[in-house]
Amino acid sequence: MNAGEPVPFCIADQNGYSTIKLRDAADPQHETLLTDSLVTVNIDDVSPPINIAGLLRIYGKTYRVLPEATTSLTELRRGPSIFIGAFDNSWTLRLTTPLRFHFANNPDMTQFWIEDRAQPGKQEWMLDRGVQQRTGTYKNYAIVARFIDPNTDQFAVIVAGIARGGTGAAGEFLVDANRLNEIANHVPKDWNRKNIEIVLETQIIEGRSGPPRIAAVHVW
Repeated sequence: MNAGEPVPFCIADQNGYSTIKLRDAADPQHETLLTDSLVTVNIDDVSPPINIAGLLRIYGKTYRVLPEATTSLTELRRGPSIFIGAFDNSWTLRLTTPLRFHFANNPDMTQFWIEDRAQPGKQEWMLDRGVQQRTGTYKNYAIVARFIDPNTDQFAVIVAGIARGGTGAAGEFLVDANRLNEIANHVPKDWNRKNIEIVLETQIIEGRSGPPRIAAVHVW
């Protein structure tokens, strides 16, 4: 909140071809299809920046959105940054790799999980892609973190879930005062002056996420 620069949201962008439905201005029922190259954003990565931006505006802070593919280290050294999304955002993966809680996956990229360096090999917070696609009902996990990144000497805020619904639940957690108050039960009194990392879990039912719950906290 005290940084002079606008707060950047680093959000994953995808390049590709897609079909767009265009409507006739004179007759909106008349449609045509256009295939074009597009830069797209995952809808699950949109709600957290909107919610967090609303909170920033309350405190008079400005912000901007940076595409992950073109975000540079020079850009990030200007001030605190917020990183949205996990496996679709290389910056998130790069910044969280040294942390106690970090993202991991098997070589086939069919299983994704949050790994705990204090308990290597344990895969308690794991999502199976096959189960997700077949049922739409599964446990999802996310990381919310705030820490000084040694590469930029600036605060980095991570808002990242493993799959659909996870990042949205993490963003919901960050702007919900009642959820944030739950942290007090897991951390020392001076936690607000330290780095903090939180693992969240949420139940996904038919693609929709339930309330985020704290699964683990690390303060250093």
